[in-house]
Amino acid sequence: MLEIVFASQHKTGALDLEAVELLVRNSMHQAGAIALGHLLSRPAPPAAHQPCRCGGEAKLHSLRRRQLLTAVGEVNFQRPYYHCPRCRQGQCPRDQELDIVGNSSSPGVRRMLAAVGADSSFEQGRDQLQLLAGLSLTVKAVERQAEAIGAAIEQGELRQIQAAKQLQLPAVCVPAVPVLYIEMDGTGVPVTKKEREGRASKTEGQPARTREVKLGCVFTQTITDKDGWPVRDPDSTSYVAAIEGAEPFGLRLYTEAWRRGWSRAAKTVVLGDGAVWIWNLADQHFPGTIQIVDLFHARQHLWELAAKLFPAHEPQRKQWARVAQYLLDQGAIEALVFVLRKLRIEYPDLNQALDNDADYFDRNAGRMRYPEFRAQGLFVGSGVVEAGCRSVVGRRLKCSGMFWSVRGANAILALRCCRLSGRFEDYWESRSRAA
Repeated sequence: MLEIVFASQHKTGALDLEAVELLVRNSMHQAGAIALGHLLSRPAPPAAHQPCRCGGEAKLHSLRRRQLLTAVGEVNFQRPYYHCPRCRQGQCPRDQELDIVGNSSSPGVRRMLAAVGADSSFEQGRDQLQLLAGLSLTVKAVERQAEAIGAAIEQGELRQIQAAKQLQLPAVCVPAVPVLYIEMDGTGVPVTKKEREGRASKTEGQPARTREVKLGCVFTQTITDKDGWPVRDPDSTSYVAAIEGAEPFGLRLYTEAWRRGWSRAAKTVVLGDGAVWIWNLADQHFPGTIQIVDLFHARQHLWELAAKLFPAHEPQRKQWARVAQYLLDQGAIEALVFVLRKLRIEYPDLNQALDNDADYFDRNAGRMRYPEFRAQGLFVGSGVVEAGCRSVVGRRLKCSGMFWSVRGANAILALRCCRLSGRFEDYWESRSRAA
């Protein structure tokens, strides 16, 4: 190998460093694969018998070859194969020990596949592994492994949710915090035609093209800045997300909040837009919690209404919206509702829009006492979950040309939430111990 490099350098007078380092890496991988194959083929002398799941005793039958994709490339090795005369089933205990039962990739490769599959398209993930690790895989292999690991994470979460549903809650070992926030929102992701059949669209007369992902986030606040504005604790945000109904999602978010120390927080806050399902879940799972409607979402209601009231008169539109926004910012919601009810008479052609907004503000009046919330040093905007809709969901599941099955989307969502919440290493360690 080196003779070829030096010959090329002598001929051209230059050294192609990139070509050389890749050549050296590939050679080291080949040598490593040979060494690893020898290591895996020479464990302790095999026992003559192994217990079988049926209760019988499996006998050593032969040594069988196995091919495995590892971090250093393809590896071939031999391991003992046992056969049970009672149930006529075979087993290779070495596969269980190495955590490769029913899998053609090593744990190290599967970990890489989970990382690239969570962060980018499966095709890009395949290309990244080829470039960065020198591993050649198919796009389907990346998809299959990433979704399998995501599904395993999802199954673990579902077991925790079921335990929480039965009030079998684990002891919380995290330190108590002054304020713990819970935010939730929904965002649509493109799904296959089969997954959207028979579902209503948000646009009347148009077929549905998406399914809603419900996203929840939990974070903590310990301090305010010198001006009294709240400061989110660094690296304190964790996420849960799934395409599912409000009831199971409520249990999912409740389980996460409990794990994060909801029961030990001095003050708890639920933040969200005006969607009814959000406040139903807040009342059901987080009773006694301070509830706050996102201020910017509430302001948007007023500016959109102003555009309907004064479509051709921008100065009037801005003046009306600023007066209405002042009432909102001051928490004078009753006065704002009175104004909207009065406008119903002056603008009869907009009765429905005025009624809807008046009902919206009236229904959420207690959640819009913004001066009181700010006096307590609390957040009044749900920017964390809105950013999460883009970074957790949109950046991975809403790229051009993507159409998901619900099963596949939920697997990748579970994987992304686990990684972005800083728990992937814990999952991988626990999975390795259970193997």
